[in-house]
Amino acid sequence: MDASDLLRKSLLQLSTMTSVRDAVEKAPVSRAVVKRFVAGAAVSDAVRAVGQLAVVGLAATIDHLGEDTTRLEQAQQTRDTYRTVLRELTDRGLTHGAKAEVSVKVSALGLLLPEDGKAIALQHAREIAQAAQDAGTTVTIDMEDHTTTDATLEIVSELRKDFPTVGAVLQAYLHRTEGDCRDLAYAGSRVRLCKGAYKEPESVAFQEGGEVDKAYIRCLKILMAGDGYPMVASHDPRIVEITAALAGRAGRDPRTFEYQMLYGIRPDEQQRISDRGDQMRVYVPFGQEWYGYLMRRMAERPANVAFFLRGVASRR
Repeated sequence: MDASDLLRKSLLQLSTMTSVRDAVEKAPVSRAVVKRFVAGAAVSDAVRAVGQLAVVGLAATIDHLGEDTTRLEQAQQTRDTYRTVLRELTDRGLTHGAKAEVSVKVSALGLLLPEDGKAIALQHAREIAQAAQDAGTTVTIDMEDHTTTDATLEIVSELRKDFPTVGAVLQAYLHRTEGDCRDLAYAGSRVRLCKGAYKEPESVAFQEGGEVDKAYIRCLKILMAGDGYPMVASHDPRIVEITAALAGRAGRDPRTFEYQMLYGIRPDEQQRISDRGDQMRVYVPFGQEWYGYLMRRMAERPANVAFFLRGVASRR
């Protein structure tokens, strides 16, 4: 295991530690630095960020930060927040042609509630999907740790009966994902492929960075050769190049797939990809519960750690 793999594992471990989270969240520098990666705390902050991206030709998907909801009231509040987001996006004219959509975690909608959690999460997701459809856009259902994968994909399947454009997310580092890619590479199926950002055991996920990269490319080949709509979520320059090559080999029109990158990471590259005529969608998170998200982003790309540390040093 090389140094970057050790760093990744350490950061993923830290993302679950409440004591560390409390210390980081209370540090004045943290909120200043996190502004690069999180649009803000309020709905208006997210909508403003999406509007700024739209001006330069970038699409967006908005994520209200928060997961592992333990109370029904929290899940209902999350549902209502997404409906507010969609209403404000519509008022700003940002949803036409799905240029702005939303990304939703089913654990934030109640999946883990002790009674009827899956049914509650499905109903809340259905209400958000209906609001998105009414707004002229759609929803992507985010993926979380492996214990929720089956339930998440089942919810996606149910939603697609009435809302066929609902997107699914697959994580390349899971051993199962090549099979899931084959299952979901059908016409009309929107699939976001990411590497994976949760701490998983060796029994279900590749641990070494090199193995994760190889798995990603195997999965990407399946999706690009299939009949669905791949959403290539990666900041890796090599994967961006391979995506372009696979699209050319498959004779894909640029409108039949898209690149996705995170808000605040490689913005110049995001613009370059868009300017060359390809579709680029930016993942825009907002909300108060940013700690776990930030730690996973740093685990995904060591350069993000250097940025964070430089921000801390500059404010001492």
